[in-house]
Amino acid sequence: MDTNGGPKRRYENTMPVTDEGWWESVLAEERRYSSHVSRPQQVTQKTISPAPKKQESTQPEVAVHVDWERIKGLYHDDLILSMKVIGHNRGGLLVEGDAGLSGFIPLSHLVELARKSDLVDRDISLDSHEGKLLNVKIIECAPEDGRVVFSERAALSEPGRRSELFHSLQAGSCVKGTVTNITDFGVFVDLGGVEGLIHISELSWGRVSHPHDIVKLCQQIVVQVLDISAERCRVALSLKRMTHNPWERASTDFAEGHVLTAEITSVLSYGAFARLEVGIEGLIHATEMPLESGQTPRDSFTEGQKIQVRILHVDPAHQRMGLSLQTSL
Repeated sequence: MDTNGGPKRRYENTMPVTDEGWWESVLAEERRYSSHVSRPQQVTQKTISPAPKKQESTQPEVAVHVDWERIKGLYHDDLILSMKVIGHNRGGLLVEGDAGLSGFIPLSHLVELARKSDLVDRDISLDSHEGKLLNVKIIECAPEDGRVVFSERAALSEPGRRSELFHSLQAGSCVKGTVTNITDFGVFVDLGGVEGLIHISELSWGRVSHPHDIVKLCQQIVVQVLDISAERCRVALSLKRMTHNPWERASTDFAEGHVLTAEITSVLSYGAFARLEVGIEGLIHATEMPLESGQTPRDSFTEGQKIQVRILHVDPAHQRMGLSLQTSL
C-alpha cells in the first residue's frame, strides 16, 4: 500500500535470512546505544531479612516467588496493566506491579521520552517519572533469563490487538507504519500496536551515515516485512526493498568510463563517498582526485557538493563502486 493506504508495487528483491543471531546482534547494538545500560531488570526481586540492631546482617537474600504462568498469560492475552515506576537508568524505566511482577520499559517504548533527542531532557524526564503509574503491556517474557519487558506505546492499542497484527502480518507483505524512534542502529516503526525495526542496513541501497538522514520522527512510511517472531514480539522490516535494487543492473547501467553527476555525501582522509542520482554510492579515492601537494580531500571538498565523476569499476555482488574525478581518459 502507499502512504494513503492504497496498493503499492512491491519489488521482487531477494529476501534476507533473519535468524536469532541477527536479532541478538541488533539487541547488542541497542544495549551499546543506550549507554551505561546493562540488561533490563530481572523480574526476581530480593528482600533481606532485617538485621539485629548495631550488627551487620549475615542473613541470606530470599527470592520472592514469581508466578511465571500468570505473567505468560498476561503476555499472551495482550492485556493492559498498571505499573508503578520505581527507578530508571539511561535506557528506560524500572517498574513494578502486584504479586512480584516487575520489569523494564525501554526508552523506545515510552510515549513521551522516545521523542526527546536531547540527553539532558531525557534524564530529567526519566527522573520525573518516578512514582508515577503507567499503563503498559508486556512485550517480552523470558523466564529463562528472569526478564520481563514492558511497553507504554503498545498499551495505546486495545487488548488483543498484538495477536491480531501478528496473525495478519506475513513475510514479504507491505505495511504502513509511523516512525517512533530513531537510533544509531536503526528505526522503530509502529505498525498499529506492534513495533517493528528497520535495521540500518535495510534503510537504503546506498550507504547510510545515520538513520535520521533517511527518515524523521512521526513520519509515515511504507515498509516490507522481512521476518516475524510473535513469541519474542519482534518484527524485522525493510524500507529499501520498497524500491528496485539498483545494484542488480549496475553492471549494465554504469559502464566503466561513463561520466555522471554525483553528490558528495561524506569526506574522509583517504577520499570521499559520492551518491549517484539512483541512490547508490561509490568511493572516490584520494589518488583519483586532482589534489595539489600537501592537500587532503577535506581541504578541497564538502558534503553536498555536486561533481562530475567517471566510473572506474563496479562490483554489484559486494555493492561497491569505484569513482574518479578525472573525467577525461
